[in-house]
Amino acid sequence: METDSSSDTVTRAPRRRRWIWQRHRWGTLHDWNVVVCVQEDGFKRARALLRPFGAVRPTEYHNVLVMKVEDVGAFMESLLREVHDDPTILESVISRIAPGGPCFVFGSTNEFEAKANVEALALLPRLYDSSFHVRVHRRGFKNRLRSPEEERYLDHVLLEAAAAAGRPASLSFDDPDMILVAETVSNHASVACWSREELKRYPFLRLD
Repeated sequence: METDSSSDTVTRAPRRRRWIWQRHRWGTLHDWNVVVCVQEDGFKRARALLRPFGAVRPTEYHNVLVMKVEDVGAFMESLLREVHDDPTILESVISRIAPGGPCFVFGSTNEFEAKANVEALALLPRLYDSSFHVRVHRRGFKNRLRSPEEERYLDHVLLEAAAAAGRPASLSFDDPDMILVAETVSNHASVACWSREELKRYPFLRLD
């Protein structure tokens, strides 16, 4: 299943000009650990909502922000309280939130695979004796990084590693125990793993 973002280019004028102006005004953030997809025209409200939790910056991709938070778990719980207090946040402000691990830089498909491999294997114990699948949400590197191919690659790596550890895992796309997700923004990426329980608890994850 193709999971590439449709945001390979910035939006058309005048929204394109406004988005670029916002990027120049607020600067860039390269060591992010959260990707935020905002609803159309939701930038100002999203930034006001998220700014208390850490640095927030626009990206070159329309309606995609990145953040750097000190404590991902605390951020998730705080945002969950905000959503409970105002459910319209998920309708008019935030489309999805994707926290991840340490951000890494890549310059080619091979480098992405090598570094994503390291990050994914660090999360391997969470997949032991469990069902899972991988999602890659790509923004940029069009025609060079293909989400379905990278998903299959990481699926294979993790299945083999779990079997070698004597704790076999299985692929499932129907209510799996875990979903491992890689988020890319241009040539930066991060990897995270979420359980069924976490996906139910945090309605803004929306990984599939």
